[in-house]
Amino acid sequence: MSFYYVYVLRSLKVDWIYVGSTGDLRQRFKSHNDGENLSTRGYKPFQLIFYEAYLSKKDALRREEYFKTTKGKTTLRTMLREYFSH
Repeated sequence: MSFYYVYVLRSLKVDWIYVGSTGDLRQRFKSHNDGENLSTRGYKPFQLIFYEAYLSKKDALRREEYFKTTKGKTTLRTMLREYFSH
């Protein structure tokens, strides 16, 4: 059984959040911090602040899309209220 992950990274360089999905969370996190991803290279290093695991890739992609909407971003900030209050 394999999982698909939706994850949230926070840049330690600037005030910026990135939402993505992957089948290999450890490798994907490493690739972001190694600067292998053009869209996030300028914001590294990153801290992994949240993730969810799904058995279905479609479910993970749907959740990723949701977190990228205005309502989804509000949901994330509500879910991680204590983290963001520091």
